[in-house]
Amino acid sequence: MPLWTIHHTPGIFSDAEKRDLAARITDHYETIGLPRFYVVTIFTETTPTNLYVGGEPTPAGVRVVIEHIARSSVDTAGRQRTTRWIKSILEPHLARHDGLHWEFHVDETSEELWMINGLVPPPAGSEAEREWVRSNAASAY
Repeated sequence: MPLWTIHHTPGIFSDAEKRDLAARITDHYETIGLPRFYVVTIFTETTPTNLYVGGEPTPAGVRVVIEHIARSSVDTAGRQRTTRWIKSILEPHLARHDGLHWEFHVDETSEELWMINGLVPPPAGSEAEREWVRSNAASAY
C-alpha cells in the first residue's frame, strides 16, 4: 500500500489538480504490478500559521509523507529511482508556485503490519495478487 499524505497551504492545488495528481500516482504503482485500490492519496490543506519550516510560518508550502508497505526498495539504486520518480510526479504541479517550500520523504513499513478489509494481502507477484489487480478489489485467497 502506498499512502501519500500531502499537506499543503491554500491555493496550491485545485480539485482538478488533486484528481490529476492522484491519478498519476496511482497509474505509476499500477505499472509496477500493484492493484489500483492499494494506492491512497490524502490532501490536507493547512493554513500558513499551521505549517512551520525552521520555526517560522510558511506562506506557501507542501510537505508530502509517503508510506510504502506493499513494496520496499532493496538497495540504494532502487531508492534513488524512487525519489527521482516522486520528484518527477510532484514537480510539474509545484514548479508554477514562486517561493514555494516543498519536500517529501518515504517511509517503508513491514508488509507484515498491514491488512485490507481484514485480509492479509497476497504475496508480491503471486497469482492471488494478480487476481486482486484484475478485479481491483480485495478478496479471500
